[in-house]
Amino acid sequence: MDFIIVTGLSGSGKSQAMNCLEDLGFYCIDNLPPALIKNFIDLAVQDKMKIEKAAFGIDIRGGEFFDDLKKGLEELKEAGMRFKVLFLEASDEVLIRRYKETRRVHPLATDGSIPDGIAREREKLMDIRKVADYIVDTSMMKVAQFHEELRNILSSDEATGFTITIQSFGYKHGIPLDADIVFDLRFIPNPYYLPSLRNLTGNSQKVRDYVMKFPQTRNFVDKAYAMIEELIPFYIKEGKANLVLAFGCTGGQHRSVAMANLFTEMFQEAGRRILTIHRDL
Repeated sequence: MDFIIVTGLSGSGKSQAMNCLEDLGFYCIDNLPPALIKNFIDLAVQDKMKIEKAAFGIDIRGGEFFDDLKKGLEELKEAGMRFKVLFLEASDEVLIRRYKETRRVHPLATDGSIPDGIAREREKLMDIRKVADYIVDTSMMKVAQFHEELRNILSSDEATGFTITIQSFGYKHGIPLDADIVFDLRFIPNPYYLPSLRNLTGNSQKVRDYVMKFPQTRNFVDKAYAMIEELIPFYIKEGKANLVLAFGCTGGQHRSVAMANLFTEMFQEAGRRILTIHRDL
C-alpha cells in the first residue's frame, strides 16, 4: 500500500486536501496518532482489505501524539513502507483571517492570541517541514486551484482521480438529477418498433448494430466524443472529480444502453476511469 501523510499549519487547508484525496480514490483517515499508522497498515494487509492507497491527516490537535510524528516517520521508512509527506502552509495574515472568518480557536492559542498560536505552531512543525516531500502554500489559492495543485503533485503517483460516470436512462422515468451533461437520443429510430429487437436491450450486438447503422448516429458519436474530451481538462481545472454523462431514450432499454456502452469503451480506450450505470434497464 502506498500512502501519503497530510500535515501542516492549522487553517492551511488540510480538510480540503483530505476531501480532494478522497475524490482521488484515497482511503482517508483524519487525526490518526502517528504511532497507529503502521498498525492500521498491518491490519489492512492481514485482513486483505482492498486498499491500494491511503491518506492520513495528522496535525497539532494530536497533542503529545503529534510529537512522535518525526520518530514515527523514521520507523515507517525503516520498515520499508512507501509514503510521501504533504506539508501545507499559509501566511500569518491569511491564517489569521481564516480563523476570524470561521470564529474558531487556534489549538495553540492558549492565551487567546491567534498570532502567538501560529508562531508556536510554526516552530513546532519546523522539523516536519524539513522532511516533507511536497510543500504547498495555500495563501493565494482558491479551492479549485488547490485541488488542481494536488492533482499535479500526485499525477506522478498515478493519482489522476478524474472519473466519468456514464448513465443510460429513459425519459419516461425522468432525467437523472446528478447529470452534468444530458444527451437526448430520441432522434435515432427506435429499435422497440422492430419485433426482432423489441425484447432485446442495448447490451445486444443486434441492437447496437441497428442503432449505429444510421449516419446521424455516427455523426453524433464523433462530435459528442470530441466535445467531451475537449471539455474534460477544463472540468479538472475547476476542481471537478467526477463528470456525469447521461444518455437518454424513451424507455432506457435500447438506444441509451447501446450508446452508454459505446462511450464507455471509447473512454476506456483513451485511459479514462469509467463507471457505467444502466439506471432503467
